[in-house]
Amino acid sequence: MSDLAWILAATFLMSAIAWIGLFSLALSEDAVRRALSGLVAFAAGSLIAGAFLHLLPEAVSRGGARLEYFVWLVAGFVVFFVLEQFLHWHHEHAVGSVHQTPPITYLILAADGLHNFLGGMAIGASFLMGTEVGIVTWLAAAAHEVPQELGDFAILVHGGWSRRRALVANFVSALTIVPGGALAWVMGQELNVLFLLPFAAGNFVYIAASDLIPEMKHATRPGERTLHFFAFMIGILLLLAVRLAF
Repeated sequence: MSDLAWILAATFLMSAIAWIGLFSLALSEDAVRRALSGLVAFAAGSLIAGAFLHLLPEAVSRGGARLEYFVWLVAGFVVFFVLEQFLHWHHEHAVGSVHQTPPITYLILAADGLHNFLGGMAIGASFLMGTEVGIVTWLAAAAHEVPQELGDFAILVHGGWSRRRALVANFVSALTIVPGGALAWVMGQELNVLFLLPFAAGNFVYIAASDLIPEMKHATRPGERTLHFFAFMIGILLLLAVRLAF
């Protein structure tokens, strides 16, 4: 397959994760909450490992230990900080405020659409570096997308949207990942897009450190804390194993 074919296939598949809300329809709210608990911890470990064991090392190995790559990592972190501060992207805060301010649901979709667009650029750039790099980046991002999309779906439903409308809107927002990937491919024909790898690493670190790990800290039962630890470590060790294998 060509790079463009890999990018389009990967981004379309990623956008399809938005339909994960369909499975939650058959589960109780308590069952969904328990499933999310482990998924959030696994996603946090996967994102940390994806950033520090794959994306950043790949950029350094191809371009050298240049300061600009670490500046781009910080830039990726800051951009997602801005998204959270000004577009109310943080799910925890949004859930608590949707009943008072229903327009937050539209802000969630707008911020998620921008987030997915940037994610598409990261995935596109990673496939330009090599199929293995692209697949690993996709796996790390997908681990985060499952709990995020379930969270988005819950926010929309709690905000008064019908389940069908919430599913469709969530999918439309997720589709922005496709033009993001396509743009990375277009840029790659004329520019060196290696900087997008540390930029994406910064995105991954911010999501894990600001949104996911704080969620894990809310656990009060020893059993739940143990689950979080093992799920977190599985996410790290899985991506470490992939790195060593390739």
